[in-house]
Order: sequence, then structure tokens, then C-alpha cells
Amino acid sequence: MPVSELTSPSLPDAIAPVLELSGITKRFNGVHALNGVRLSIRPGEVLALIGENGAGKSTLVKTLTGIHRPDAGTILLGGQSVAFGSPQEAMAAGITAVHQETIMFDELTVAENIYIGRHPTRGLAGRVDWTRIEREAESLFARLEVDLPVRARVRDLSVAQRHFVEIARALSQDARVVIMDEPTAALSQREIRELYRIIDSLRASGTAVIFISHKFDEIFEVADRYTVLRDGQFVAEGSLCDISEPELVALMVGRAVHQAYPKAQVAIGAPLLEVQGLCHPTEFTDVSFTLHKGEILGFYGLVGAGRSEVMQALFGLSANVTGTVRLAGESARGSGCESGCESGCFSAPGQAIASGLAYVPEDRQHHGAHLTLPIGHNITLPILSTFGFFTRRRAETRIARHFAEQLELKAHHLGQHVEELSGGNQQKVVLGKWLATDPKVIILDEPTKGIDIGSKAAVHRFISELVARGLSVILVSSELPEVLGLADRIVVMRQGRVVREFTRQAATPETVVAAASGLAFEPRAEVPA
Repeated sequence: MPVSELTSPSLPDAIAPVLELSGITKRFNGVHALNGVRLSIRPGEVLALIGENGAGKSTLVKTLTGIHRPDAGTILLGGQSVAFGSPQEAMAAGITAVHQETIMFDELTVAENIYIGRHPTRGLAGRVDWTRIEREAESLFARLEVDLPVRARVRDLSVAQRHFVEIARALSQDARVVIMDEPTAALSQREIRELYRIIDSLRASGTAVIFISHKFDEIFEVADRYTVLRDGQFVAEGSLCDISEPELVALMVGRAVHQAYPKAQVAIGAPLLEVQGLCHPTEFTDVSFTLHKGEILGFYGLVGAGRSEVMQALFGLSANVTGTVRLAGESARGSGCESGCESGCFSAPGQAIASGLAYVPEDRQHHGAHLTLPIGHNITLPILSTFGFFTRRRAETRIARHFAEQLELKAHHLGQHVEELSGGNQQKVVLGKWLATDPKVIILDEPTKGIDIGSKAAVHRFISELVARGLSVILVSSELPEVLGLADRIVVMRQGRVVREFTRQAATPETVVAAASGLAFEPRAEVPA
């Protein structure tokens, strides 16, 4: 299998790279985050940067965009050696990044965000030329074939629209290299197709795109070539038309991932969580289901179906929720809604936790972890009250190490701040944090979102181990293979309602998607031989 010095079949070999990296090395506290990394990309090419969480992708991106200075190595841009001292210098040179979590000024307009810090002026007084700003912003979106009002406030935009603003900002600076870091993580399928179209437009205009994604279908859809990193080191590069997905996975994780969804055979026990008639005034209506001991209950639905909203309500995070919830035979006692109707739901997370319910949220950075605290503090935070004053440090270390080992957490030490970890390892910290409460039921809301395939396999194995120990799991996932591979039963939601429930044996990709979409599905008749 050729893995080096391969070029994209869509570009002539004679075209010189617009960006070349060689020997890039970066250390933090004596530990190599990058060690001798090389990379090259030509104009009009899409390069997939591939690696597990913790492989060094984020550090490399920060090095390219001027956030970090490399300790060794060279960066050539257009054949000239460059050294960026700030993100502003990198952007001025033509390198910009579109991140999964967009950073913009919510109260400013679309046009203002595109030209923030470099407003065109007019007249001797140097007044900002607002007319020109809006006209040029409209021209950028016309070039992208995106219909987006330039006077709209960024706070009112969808995630996809925010990405389009970031791309327009890159084009406004004549970007030569655009880095897209997990750009589709929170997009619908329609929005993803629109992003693909824009990437094709950038390719056609001669812009080089570095595309970072954990989803192999996306990589093979949009990219021409690949570069693989592992443990901060360059592993391989080549043309995607010359490699298969299993071969790419083996390069990425250093081993073959044979079983993506290891499902343990567990005897399903008695009902443990019973939900009846759960309602919210605006988010969902009449949601009822039962979860048994030792069961994985999958929740599937398209964007906006109401799955996450139901889970937040179960955990006591939502007001004005009605219905009844029974956990381990005990009824929840809530405070009721503002209209005075009685509620049989948890009215606060503390009640849910005390009853044996844990919730791992979808947004790990804002709702799941304290990024500026160490790993050990995060994992033991919900159970601090159980420690004695003199034994706290020892107990915290023991518990944190236990879950870090079980979840295969990649970190330098337990005192490392969570913000310094990769996204997948941040998610593992959040998982460990809630498992430390010893729950009866754990809700996992998109537990593998933004996680590479190797880390996904580790999380899947751990979920299977949890139910083997008698824990019950509610798995909310937008990845249909994950739900089909792990769940014993699947609840399908659409527009805030439960529309179907499937057993593991009866669920197929076609029937589940049809139910989530509101479509009728008829199995294809067998054609006689």
C-alpha cells in the first residue's frame, strides 16, 4: 500500500505546494505534542488531516494559525519561509481556520463580523464605510451562492450559517489556505451538502482546504489526499483513491478496529425507569417509555425532534414539565409548573442525582466539564461531599485514576486541565465524572460526537461493560449505525413526539429513518429467481 509521496490525481504534479511543513516540533512541559511532522498541500486541493483525539491535529492547526510557535521545523507558504507571531499575522498571510465552535461577536451583524478589526474607511476623518462593508459582504455570499442577510445579528444564526460567515471572512482576506476543523459536527444533512458545495467552490477558485473530520464518509466525499498523524508524529500521506477505509483506520489508530459496536449479551431485567405522559409547552408532547435494568434504550430522530429536550427535562433541567417519572419504583416529586399543575418529574438535577440518574450532555465544553479545572477535580466534583477532609486528596486520586484507566483517557497526568485535552478525551472526563456517582441509569446524549473512531470504539466497549454490570443506559445519538449496533430497543421521535418503537431485531436503517422522517416504508418484495 503506497503511503508517501503520492499526489492527487485531480492536479498536475508540476503544481507547486502552496503550503509545506517539515520537521514541525512542539513541546509542552517537556512532552512532545508534535514531533517532526510534515505536510504539504497544493492550490485547489482538499487535504484530509486524520488522527485520533490527541494525535496532534489541534496543536498543528494552532501552529499554522499563529497561536503557537513551533520549537523546530519550517513552514513554507508560497515557497517562502514564514513564522507567525499571532493569528492576525497568519490571517494576513492567507491562512485562516473555520472551527467546530465558531467564535464571533453575537451582538454584531454578519457584515460587521466579517470585517471586524479591518473596517474600510472613507474621507479624511477615516469614518467607517458601512455601505461598502455591506456591499462587499453581499458580494462574498453571492460568490458562495449563499442567501444570508448581511444585516442579521450573528446571535440569530444557525450553526451552519455561522460557518458560512467564517468562510466569507476567509474569502474577504484572500485566504490561500482554509482549515476546516470538524465543520459538520452540528449540521443537518442538508447543511452538510451545502458545505460540500462551498468546498467545491473553494477548490475551483484555487483555494487549498485542510479538512479535519472523524467521519470517514465525509473524508472520502470531499478530500483528494490524506495526511495521518498518530501520537504527535507523521505516519503516512497519500491519495484517497489508493486506500480503503480499514487501511486508513489501521494507520490512524495503529491497529485494526474489528468490532465497532461490541454488544454484550445481557439478560434484560425488570422495569427500572418508567416515564408517562411527559410534556413541555413548546418542546415535546406525551412522551412515554420504559427502560429496563441492564438495557440500552436508543433514542433516534432528526435535528429538532426533541430528543435532547426530553433528556434535559428528565434530569430536572427544564421548567414547566408535566408527567410522571418513576425510578427504581419511587415516584419523582417535582414542584409543578407555573400554572399550578402537579408534576411527577424531577424539578432539579440534585433530585435526579440523589435518585440514581446521571446525564452526560451533548455540549461537553459548556455543560459537561469545567475546562479550567484539573481532570481529577472534574471527575470527583459531583461526589466531593462524600470525602473526608483528611482523605479527600487520596480518594480523589484513586477514583479519578480508576475511571481514567477504564475509559483509556489520554493525558499527561490527572492534574492536567481539561481544556488542554482533545475533544474526545474531554468527553471521557465527563463520562467518568457521572459514572463516579454510581448511578442506576445514565443518559448519554451524543456520547461520541466529535470523537475519532478509536476513541469511539473505547466508549462503545465501556457502554457495553456498564450494562453488563447491571446499569441501564439511554443512548441518544444522531449516528444511526451506533444506535442500531448498541441499543436493545429504539425509540424514534419526530417533531416532539414518540412515533415508533423498534426491537433490536426489527430495526433496520430504512425503517428507522422512514419513521424519523414521517415517511411510509414498504420492504422491497423479493424477486423470484
